This record gives sequence, structure tokens and C-alpha cells, in this order.
Amino acid sequence: MGLEKHYLRYGRTARAHLLDWATCGRGRRQQQQQQQQSQQQQQLPHLPLQQQPQQHSQPSQGSNATGRRSRPHVTHRGTPLSMLISHGVRISNNRLAVIILGIVTLILGIVLSSIPWLDYFILKNLRLWNDTLSYHYWQRPGVIRLTKLYIYNVTNPDGFLQGEKPKLQEVGPFVYREDMQKVNVKFHENNYTVSYQHKKILQFVPELSIDKDTPIVTPNIPLLTLTSLSPKLGYLLSKTISVVITAAKFKPFINVTAEQLAFGYDDALVSLAHRFYPKHMRPMERMGLLLARNGTLSEVSSIKTGMQSMDQFGYIDSLNGMNHLPHWDEEPCTSIAGSEGSFFPPRDLTKSELVHIYDKDLCRIIPLKYVESLEKDGIAADLFRLPNNSYGDSANNPENKCFDTTEYEPIQGLQNISPCQYGAPVYISNPHFFESHPDLLDSVEGLTPDRKKHETYFKIQPKLGVPLEGKVRIQLNLKVTRAKDVYPVRDFRDFVFPVMWLEEGISELTPAIKRWIYLGTVIAPHAVPIGSYLMIIGGAFAIIYSFVRAYQNFVFARDPTLEILEMGRRSLRRGSSFIAHQQHRLLVHHRDSYSLLRHGPISTCLGEGNRGDEDAQPIIDTSIAISQES
Repeated sequence: MGLEKHYLRYGRTARAHLLDWATCGRGRRQQQQQQQQSQQQQQLPHLPLQQQPQQHSQPSQGSNATGRRSRPHVTHRGTPLSMLISHGVRISNNRLAVIILGIVTLILGIVLSSIPWLDYFILKNLRLWNDTLSYHYWQRPGVIRLTKLYIYNVTNPDGFLQGEKPKLQEVGPFVYREDMQKVNVKFHENNYTVSYQHKKILQFVPELSIDKDTPIVTPNIPLLTLTSLSPKLGYLLSKTISVVITAAKFKPFINVTAEQLAFGYDDALVSLAHRFYPKHMRPMERMGLLLARNGTLSEVSSIKTGMQSMDQFGYIDSLNGMNHLPHWDEEPCTSIAGSEGSFFPPRDLTKSELVHIYDKDLCRIIPLKYVESLEKDGIAADLFRLPNNSYGDSANNPENKCFDTTEYEPIQGLQNISPCQYGAPVYISNPHFFESHPDLLDSVEGLTPDRKKHETYFKIQPKLGVPLEGKVRIQLNLKVTRAKDVYPVRDFRDFVFPVMWLEEGISELTPAIKRWIYLGTVIAPHAVPIGSYLMIIGGAFAIIYSFVRAYQNFVFARDPTLEILEMGRRSLRRGSSFIAHQQHRLLVHHRDSYSLLRHGPISTCLGEGNRGDEDAQPIIDTSIAISQES
């Protein structure tokens, strides 16, 4: 490798800028002008004194009265930005585009970091409206929604009629997959509400169930409903009922399969009631506990879309055109302000620790109380549970008093829903009488309450109000009143008889919905601030870098020697390895080729060099580089 021949012109160097020797060349030019004036005076001695050029009486700039050279005065340039503006420097189109882009990015980053635009975006897409993500999730959730049925098999029916405690055996689960969607959807009233009908198709899942044809011994619900009403009808009608029932050979306990008990079997009493009962009280043609849950429901529901307020987002606004439940007489029992299970008011907005859910089978709304915050699959969730005084117990919960009837003595954990069951004395409770009065549990054998298996709960995402997991668990009980005048059931004492319990809800969301929720509640709240700060930093850097480059180009354009010096330095750095290895040979054999300081621009400024020589001074002799390269 050889060294190229490098030259440094006399002029302002980087060192001269740092040491304020920038006006040295101007002092030398003034001295040259003085010498030329002296020569002109010597060549014109014959001219009168008045015609001779006048000599400046003031000492030349760069020297004082004693003749010593003083440090030249340097005019400060000011800030780079003020220099660019004062000299009217033109900026290239590309650099101007970078500056504009940097300003826009900087402003956008500041704006995005100052306003909660992510919350506005989520809120806008959370409200129910055509073709929004929330609408598609609500209209056809696509989640795996399971209904699990557990039936109590009575193992000692004859012993119970003789006064023994009923021995119950839990049989199940019988699992049905619920394919649910909303049909006949219609938005109205300035999009504040949307009406629809539920369409549910229950399909048996044998992989998760036991045989659906398993025989079950269970109380004869139609018969016991009729006999429980007979004491109110008087002695004559009671005896007539007794004769008919005895002739038809009805018994207080029947043998059916789980499928029949859930989705219907033929019963003569139910058929008669369907034919002769008033229309508003008329039961189905067949007896089945889940018969009304399959198919398109006749009930038309209307819920709030959140367009007006998120305080009751997803809550029911009307049922069949009514804004209350007709089964009860006063508030809060008549209230229908509860969610149907798809959406809840976001707790981050409402700050409420209580939400409500409505289920047609419950004949009421039930409260869910906030317990704690937790995570499910990496997504934040609030845990809500059913309070232990939700059913019955009007003594400790006055809101339940309106559910009490004259024939019902309020008991903790037992809720009357007979108005919704065609007058049948059906009562609901938690499964296995969980968190119910101890007397209810002591009256039977075979029940073991467990919070993990039998409580009602929901895990709701607090920002979106979407349930990540939820289970509604209820037990159906038959409250039997003794009918001593009806012979077939004369030994059936007053009793609250557990019949079955069911669980419905979701355990997991679909992967697509879970990804959207994770993106909106986990990734976006962290990515958006980081992105905003990066935009601020990037915009500021682009602006500063563009002005710095413009200033450098302006300085180099006014003094080309600076650019030449910079090019020389880069060339010297590229050859630094060669100089380091060959330095001792250069110093020994070619010491006379170095003439940096004695012939440089600084010595010229000090008057120690040849003032008239402005030729280039070689740093390293060319012959040395050629010989070394060879």
C-alpha cells in the first residue's frame, strides 16, 4: 500500500477556527497593500505632497503601536440557525421534505401521547352497530357454549313415602352444545337499542356425557303440582282429583330417561293443561324441563347498544315490548335491567362493583358482585360472584321481599319462580344447596356443596365488558305441599325436593376473539405510548439532523478548504496503519521531507514563514511513497 500525495492549501484550518485565527489572511492582505503603496510613493517622488496618496496614520490591523503583532479580532457568527436565516440559505427539496416530515411526526407523537385516543377507538368499536367487530361477536358468538345437566336419582322412593330422608344420587353430566345466534335483528330509536330473538340449537355431546338413556327415578312433577294446589280447591274437588288420579294409576315417582326429562315425554296431565288452561298460562304439549330452550324463542328482547351511554351497555331494555317483568308486583323484582350474557358495562368506565344478569329460566335478574381482579390467559379480568343472600332470605336482603308470596315462607338460598313455570311450585337455589339454609341440606342425603363446582361466577374483562369465562349454575327444586285428601300422594309430606341442576356458560373464547382482546387490552396499551415516544424522538432527530447538515454545507460552501481538510483527514486515517508500521524508516531516511509547522498557515500568520508563498506544501514526499509501495 502506498501513500497518495496530499496537499494542504494555506487558509483557515480547523485549528485556526478553534483558536480564533480566522482573520489571519485579511491581515496579510492589508500588509501587502501597504507595501504596494510604499513602492508607488517611491516611484512618484516628483508629485506634490498634496497629490501623493495619503498614508493611514492608524496602525494596521493585526499590529499594535509598538510594532508587535496582536491577535486579530474575530467576529462572532451567531447560532447556526440564525446564520442560515440571515444569509437566506436555500434548502434542497429533499432536505425540506425531511424537515416537514420530522415536524409532522413530532406533532403527531405529542398529540397521540397527550390524548387517550386508544380508549376512544376501542369505545367506538365496542358499541353495537352493523358490521362492527362487537356486533359480529354478539350476533353469533361462535364460542363453545355448553349446557351440563345433572339429575338427582331417588334411590329410596318407597322409603321416602314411609318417612325416610330421600337418598339422592347425582347422575350426569349430560352435556349439550348450544349453537346460539340472534335472529330478526333490528336497530331502532336512534340506534340506542336493538331488538332480536334468540335461536338456540342444543346438540348432545356424547364424548363429554354419560348415556342419555340412563333410567332415572324422579318425582312426578305434573302430578305433585296438581296435588299441591288441591288443598286450596276444597274437599269436594280434592276427592274428585283423588278418584281420577287413582283410576289413571298415577304415582308420585316415575321412571324416565335423562333425555325424556330434559326434552320432553308425554304426560296426560300436561296435555289436559295445554288444552284447557288460559293462553297466558298454557304449558307445552309435553313435559320437559329444557323443552322451551330449544329452537327459536318466541320472546323478543331489546338491549341497549351503548350509543347513548355505557352505564347499561348490553342490558335489556324491553321484553316483548314491556320494560318490566309482569310476574311480580313491585320493584326491584320487576326490573329487567340485566345482561343477557354477551356484554356487560365496562367496569373501567362505570366503577361499579355490581352487575346484573337476566335468564328467562330464573324469572328475575340476579346480581353479581365484584370480588377481585385476576388474569385469564394473560388477559386482565374481574371476578364477579353471586352474593350468598341473592336467593330468598328477605330478612337479610330486603330486595328479595317482593318475591315472597303468601304461601311461601322465605328461606335463605331458596327462590320462588312459580309465576314463570305455569304455576308449578318450582323454586331455584344453588346446586347442592350451596350457601343455603342448613335445614335444606340436612333434609336430604347425598348432597355435598362445593364452591368450585356449584357457585355462579363471571370473569369479565374490565375495559371491554366481555366475559372471558362464566358459569350460571342453578338447581330446580319442587316444593311439595301435602294433600292428605288425594289418596295416591297422601304419604308425600311437605318437602322441598331437589330434582336436577344445570350449568350453562363458557370456559374459553375462540382463538380469534381472544387475539383481538389481547391486542386491544394488553399489547396496544404498551405499544401505543412507546410508538408515540419514538415518533417524538424520531421527529426531533430528523429536524435537528437536517439543520445540522444544512449548516455544515453552508460552512463548507463559504470556505472550501474546510472540506479539503476533512477529506485529507479521512485519507490520512485510511493510511494510518501504514504510517504506524513505516514511521521509523521515514524518520531515519527522509527527515527533510517534513515541513508541516514551519511552512503551515499558523507560522505564516505569526510572520515566521514566507508570507508571499501560497503554494501547496507537501506533507510526505512523493518519492518515499513510491519507493515504499514498490
